[in-house]
Amino acid sequence: MSDFSEFEMEGEILEEQDSGVWLSIGDLMSGLLMFFALLFVTTQLQLHHKYEDVQRLEGELQAKTKEVDVLKTELEAKIEELDKYQKAFQDLPLILLAQLDNQMGGSDLSVDPKTGDVSIGDRILFDLGSAELKPEGKAFLQQFIPAYSQIIFSTNDFRSMITRVIIEGHTSSDGDESSNMELSLRRALSVTDYISSQMSFPNQENFTTKILAAGRGEIDAEKTTDNPSDRKVVFRFQLKPPDWQQLLEPTKPAP
Repeated sequence: MSDFSEFEMEGEILEEQDSGVWLSIGDLMSGLLMFFALLFVTTQLQLHHKYEDVQRLEGELQAKTKEVDVLKTELEAKIEELDKYQKAFQDLPLILLAQLDNQMGGSDLSVDPKTGDVSIGDRILFDLGSAELKPEGKAFLQQFIPAYSQIIFSTNDFRSMITRVIIEGHTSSDGDESSNMELSLRRALSVTDYISSQMSFPNQENFTTKILAAGRGEIDAEKTTDNPSDRKVVFRFQLKPPDWQQLLEPTKPAP
């Protein structure tokens, strides 16, 4: 009997030990399951945040791409504007030369094909040493000025590009320098006054707002020779330069 009791007690002890082992394994499995569950949730949250970051970056990239496209379009427009200005600048002297040659061929005037400067020999306009327009000079201006002004206002590009028409009086180096300067200015003023007050032609009002008299005297004349070709009146364009700051300044993106 005693042996049997001892066997039962040993069996109970073994059962208690087995249940303790299984309980420990169950706790371990539960802990592992909880760990992996937390790890899974954490990973999912991280992936979600990453996905949101990717979407945000994609949105920013699309916005930047649109900005680049806008800047590219504006840059192309600015380059086209510069090309247009350059073409108008190159075409103006050639058009002026062709038109004046067609309408006033054989006259004592010359056109610089690079700058568009029109030089008129003073013998057409004035007597030697005088600043009073001759009848022949007035007749010449009556023919020349309408043709000249018509070219200036023939296109919007020319109209806006030409800010001034400088009418310069020039003399040869013969005589006193200060007297020559005074004579050249009085001759330029005689021409501008005649255009403003004694003539009538299309665009006269607009043209007169652009003209400006200037005396150059013998500044551009040969210093050692009295060259008659130095005595002249020159019509010279003052051109508006491109607005480089506006053209080169990057456009600010809209807020």
